[in-house]
Amino acid sequence: MNPKPLPLVFSAPRGRAKPPRHLADLTLEERGEAAKEIGLPAFRAKQLSTHYFERLVDDPDQMTDLPAAQRAEMAEAFLPRLMTPLRTLEADKGTTRKTLWKLFDGALVESVLMRYPDRATVCISSQAGCGMACPFCATGQGGLQRNMSTAEIVHQVVVAAREMASGEVAGGPGRLSNVVFMGMGEPLANWKSVIGAVRRLTEPAPSGLGLSARHVTVSTVGLVPRINQLAEEGIPVTLALSLHAPDDELRNDLVPINTRFSVAETVEAAWNYARTTKRRVSIEYAMMRDINDQAWRADLLADVLTSYGDWGWVHVNLIPLNEVRGSQFTRSRDEDTDEFVRRLEAKGVPTTVRDTRGNEIDAACGQLAASE
Repeated sequence: MNPKPLPLVFSAPRGRAKPPRHLADLTLEERGEAAKEIGLPAFRAKQLSTHYFERLVDDPDQMTDLPAAQRAEMAEAFLPRLMTPLRTLEADKGTTRKTLWKLFDGALVESVLMRYPDRATVCISSQAGCGMACPFCATGQGGLQRNMSTAEIVHQVVVAAREMASGEVAGGPGRLSNVVFMGMGEPLANWKSVIGAVRRLTEPAPSGLGLSARHVTVSTVGLVPRINQLAEEGIPVTLALSLHAPDDELRNDLVPINTRFSVAETVEAAWNYARTTKRRVSIEYAMMRDINDQAWRADLLADVLTSYGDWGWVHVNLIPLNEVRGSQFTRSRDEDTDEFVRRLEAKGVPTTVRDTRGNEIDAACGQLAASE
């Protein structure tokens, strides 16, 4: 298999207008300084932060503890409209909600909220488009438009938390518990904004949302220097490495960044992350029929992962491929997936097959945006 190579783009095109500054872009201290700059006492910024991160409110009319004459001014300064929902589709009896967002400059991104019996997870985007050019991914085919700001990333989570709290999701009022950076974009290619967002999500209110870092998952196709940098950040998020192949020959085709960072280098960086943070790494592996699902590749994957020891540093998450219309890549046969699991587990590698959600609403990253 030798699909036509696509150019890799690691940074967003320059010259675009920046998103308006939002309180979620700033630390609590920076928000206080910004308030003073426009002639307001610093505690007003803290009040706004409490509304946004605790009450999940960004409508100034609902902020009755603020002076009525100043609400609009404060909202304009700290809570500008960053994104507008264009479409929201539901599946799985209302427990899966996919939203297509239009950003301030017209770029389109997606997020998916999934409610399970024991948790509620939102899958968020970190870039408009993606420059990694993985040929089986809908987002990768559109290229990179731009990086998202910290606040644009965070706002997807705040809205999901609001939808859970208000009972908009089937099952009644509840609490958002998990965030996964597995939507559009390569999170570690947008380092500054993504790390800022992780801090906002995990800092206690009113600085941030107060989610557990252990319930935040950051995925990557393998930007090795950034994985190493993440290991030193001191925030124990879960790292998910999108590997998709255990050998360089195939991974060079499926994940073009592999031509810069080999399977060995990438897996070693993931192992170093686990060793440094004491957090188990998730290996994401999209199962593609007759491409990467052969039994011998399961054996090779197990050998690669267990070469770093068998102390439980890793878990393999097999993903039934979300098929993209017109693509040569199709979902693996059930019997091939079952054999893949059997061979991994026989070599001591914990393995699960991901529960698929939202197939009927184009839940694969980029599909809904592409349809627009």
